[in-house]
Amino acid sequence: MSYTRLFNEIKLLYNPSKPKIELPSGIHIKNFEFKSDCPANGFINPEDPFIKENSSFSYPVFCPREKSNRVILLLHGLNERSWAKYLVWAHRLTESTSSYVILFPISFHINRSPESWSNPRFMSDFLKTRNSVIGKISNASFANIALSNRLTDDPMRFFNSGYQTVNDIVKLLTSVKNGTHPEITPGSRVNVFGYSIGAFLSEIMVMGNPDDLFSESRLFIFCGGSVFSNMNGSSKLIMDKRAFDRVYEYYMRDFEADVMKKNRLSEFLQTSKIGLAFRSMIDLGRLIPFRENLFSQLNDQIQVIALEQDSVIPIKGIIDTMKATGRKDSVTRMDFKFTYSHENPFPVLGDELFKEVDICFDRVFDRATAFLA
Repeated sequence: MSYTRLFNEIKLLYNPSKPKIELPSGIHIKNFEFKSDCPANGFINPEDPFIKENSSFSYPVFCPREKSNRVILLLHGLNERSWAKYLVWAHRLTESTSSYVILFPISFHINRSPESWSNPRFMSDFLKTRNSVIGKISNASFANIALSNRLTDDPMRFFNSGYQTVNDIVKLLTSVKNGTHPEITPGSRVNVFGYSIGAFLSEIMVMGNPDDLFSESRLFIFCGGSVFSNMNGSSKLIMDKRAFDRVYEYYMRDFEADVMKKNRLSEFLQTSKIGLAFRSMIDLGRLIPFRENLFSQLNDQIQVIALEQDSVIPIKGIIDTMKATGRKDSVTRMDFKFTYSHENPFPVLGDELFKEVDICFDRVFDRATAFLA
């Protein structure tokens, strides 16, 4: 079935509150409960543990028609509040690779955030308040006001969210490895599909390789792969310019000075492989030998598709970062004939344009499934 038809079909069928959803294709979706055990440790903003949705939530798993010993972990983009965009992606990966596909929400995203954060009427009041206090802000919108306020208030939340998510994923994949996951075959090989900020998180995770969970993993990156300093997160669907400037300034100017302080967080960032990987992925000039040595070791485990008209994670920054793999073919450049964006690479269009979207979706996911199969 074509991308456009399947998008509309699965979107109507998916229900996060149902334990199991049967799809006409024979693939089914199961929703599993998860409890985050991540301690504050001085790493997490003291206000955030009170957001209960972030510590207890569900995640969907696309299950192949027959039992499999392969898993793909799919990580989404920044400021996502719904799985809608990714359901057809997961279906295609499951169908073409016979893998379980885990859609795991990043901390404070999707259903790990209060429903009010995605309520236009409710968030519009916060937008008016922000504009009245700060003045008119470029790319401010009701869709990004929650994330914009949080990151402006505390840019360390960018790191904290990733830190908690990595800890959660380690717990999840350990359950797969030791056979305690209720659905997935024990010891299954885990590959990763990372999109946008999910790609950034995936790179850090594979580089850090906690508990050797990713030693044999392949990582497919779509619309991502760049160090942070070559990104531009100012977007009506991601965060406003005030928030992005605040985050960018902190990590480019103040972060390394804070790393040198003596506390549990700085010790983690100075000594753990995950902490070092995060620091090395902030800017090309940081921890160069560490980053380039790891990328050269991972050279045949990473493939990237970058889009020519991507203004959030531009193609040049991706290529410059991926040079360290030593492979000229590690990044595939693509462009589409229809109007698209980083945030919406495969728009659902009417008339005859949907056929072109279907074709381009196949171009991307044919490569992804061939690499991850």
